[in-house]
Amino acid sequence: MDNTKLREQVKSEFLEYLTTRKHRKTPERFAILDFIYSSKGHFDMDSLYNSMNQSNFRVSRATLYNTIELLLDCGLVVKHQFGANVSQYEKAHGNENHDHLICIRCGEVKEYKNSNLFTASQQKKLKRFQVSYYSMYIYGLCYKCQKADKKLNDKK
Repeated sequence: MDNTKLREQVKSEFLEYLTTRKHRKTPERFAILDFIYSSKGHFDMDSLYNSMNQSNFRVSRATLYNTIELLLDCGLVVKHQFGANVSQYEKAHGNENHDHLICIRCGEVKEYKNSNLFTASQQKKLKRFQVSYYSMYIYGLCYKCQKADKKLNDKK
């Protein structure tokens, strides 16, 4: 699905969610959704706030936090806690299945795209559960931290 169609689809889902739950349908909420679905990768609240301001779209932090909570509740955004004290988010639709490689030392997070995690026989075992998206966390040391360790050990 191309990005324009995806953005229209998620806008429609968000509109239905807001209508059903009798929330206000403000231009700011839809602008935040569109901004997220126009971007790639993970974001935290500060980077989203700064990016939106740099794009000349002024939005308050309160509106941003409240809108993210609504987007999480309706399943359009996914929240990650990679071990740091900062929550990271990403769009829930339009992402391929991927793993998160997380360095336990420096906290760097990289995405690793892969094929379907589930084999045909494993999918048969999930008879009453249709997998639409998954994400896996893999913890270890990134190349830079491994290299730093090697330098430190070589000096000893």
